[in-house]
Amino acid sequence: MAKIKNVIISVFDKTGLVDFASELDKADVKIFSTGGSCKMLAENGINVTKIEDYTGFPEMMDGRVKTLHPKIHGGILARRDDANHMKAAADHGITMFDMVVVNLYPFKKTVESGKPFADIIENIDIGGPSMVRSASKNFKDVAIVTSPDDYKAILDEMKANNGEISLETRFRLASKAFRLTAAYDSYISSFLSTVDCNGEKISEDPEFINMQFVKKETLRYGENPHQKASIYIDSEAEKGTLALAEQLHGKQLSFNNYMDLEAAKNIVSGYTEPAVAIVKHTNPCGAAVASTLTEAYTKALACDPVSAFGSIIAVNKTLDLETAKIMKELFVEAIVAPAFSAEAKELLSKKKNIRLVEVGEFAQNFDMDIELKKISGGVLVETADRRVITEADLQFVTEKKPTPEQIKELLFAQNMVKFIKSNAILIARNGATVGVGAGQMSRIDSLDIAIKKAQSPVEGCVMASDAFFPFRDCVDRAASVGITAIIQPGGSVRDQESIDACNEHGIPMVFTGIRSFKHL
Repeated sequence: MAKIKNVIISVFDKTGLVDFASELDKADVKIFSTGGSCKMLAENGINVTKIEDYTGFPEMMDGRVKTLHPKIHGGILARRDDANHMKAAADHGITMFDMVVVNLYPFKKTVESGKPFADIIENIDIGGPSMVRSASKNFKDVAIVTSPDDYKAILDEMKANNGEISLETRFRLASKAFRLTAAYDSYISSFLSTVDCNGEKISEDPEFINMQFVKKETLRYGENPHQKASIYIDSEAEKGTLALAEQLHGKQLSFNNYMDLEAAKNIVSGYTEPAVAIVKHTNPCGAAVASTLTEAYTKALACDPVSAFGSIIAVNKTLDLETAKIMKELFVEAIVAPAFSAEAKELLSKKKNIRLVEVGEFAQNFDMDIELKKISGGVLVETADRRVITEADLQFVTEKKPTPEQIKELLFAQNMVKFIKSNAILIARNGATVGVGAGQMSRIDSLDIAIKKAQSPVEGCVMASDAFFPFRDCVDRAASVGITAIIQPGGSVRDQESIDACNEHGIPMVFTGIRSFKHL
């Protein structure tokens, strides 16, 4: 254990600082501080010593130099069990610091705010990371506190242990602090690789990326029982993402559960009207939009009730009791929603194993939404496919034009087909999937599967394809079962053959110009 007697406080984020420092002051801890932190503490009646009064050296150069001093780093780095260290400290009047409370200049926020390059450079913290690293290295004697989130736990431990903090806590804090400085320096390096020496943008892709993930838990196994798996949280993760979701009920989520939950959540998250997706092996076996969740679920389930057994369900609105009652009749692995009403949660929790996952309002910051695909020796990085096809994207390429109602149905189908593994064909009617054909090596096979899987006649439905038709066979097959309108990206050297086929059958077809392959 190490008793806390002397503390350095130098923070940019002053959340909770006054309350924290006040408790330290009451415990007769001597506080040393810099700049704005010192001013805030003094204004709130907290006993505080200015760093410059202690070092005898003023802050200078617009604050660039204030804690870079032997009396600061000597007091942090000195080993208390080393007589030579202690003699050197005594000879030079160096105080031993038992805790360092530091957080860093907001470099990332400054970049994202669009401020001038000079301001960005000024927000590269120097003294802060230096103290963080010194204190973290000497964790056996010093506690390093880098987040306001830790203030309460620190105070609680000190109160319970006569002002002392355990070695285990100091080690944990040091590990966390090194993660902070690693991420901080990595972001600076990444940003600087995208600009020139004058701050002018030269590239959208940084030469170096270093994403940080913090372990959440070990899973029972991976895709198969012989594979090991864990879930890690992105240090930049926002609220409303699956990694930060709260599991309200049920047994532990599996690797495959997480994959299906993410796929299902992504399908419904783009809709403003009530939407439901029923997913199996990351593919929707049913999805729909409607005026209520109950109606949307009923429509989605009707697409393929057999495949829906043992599925994952996502909804984009608070799950209500009425919808929960009919969901309860189906065996499902998990349900993910922004929230669950108290009544719906109580009803569904009567099923012992069903997992209820509450995400909160779905995160919509798609600019930060990138996908990683691991390959041997490296990783592929891409932006997520969040493009929403609208009527403005449509190219009317056939003699017969779709009706306004058909356009609405086509847009639903095209914006849904991108969530199905390619080659993908989707047949839809009335804002709901009717037949889904996924993951085949040939597009005509995917169409045949979609027709075969349909639980109701496909006559009068519309059809969407995630990529162009290489031949006219898909159009001919669609016409044979009564498909009334088609949407596809276009772009084949044989596009005219498909257009001619549509004209022969009297089927309107539109191109989007946007392919939506989903390989993995």
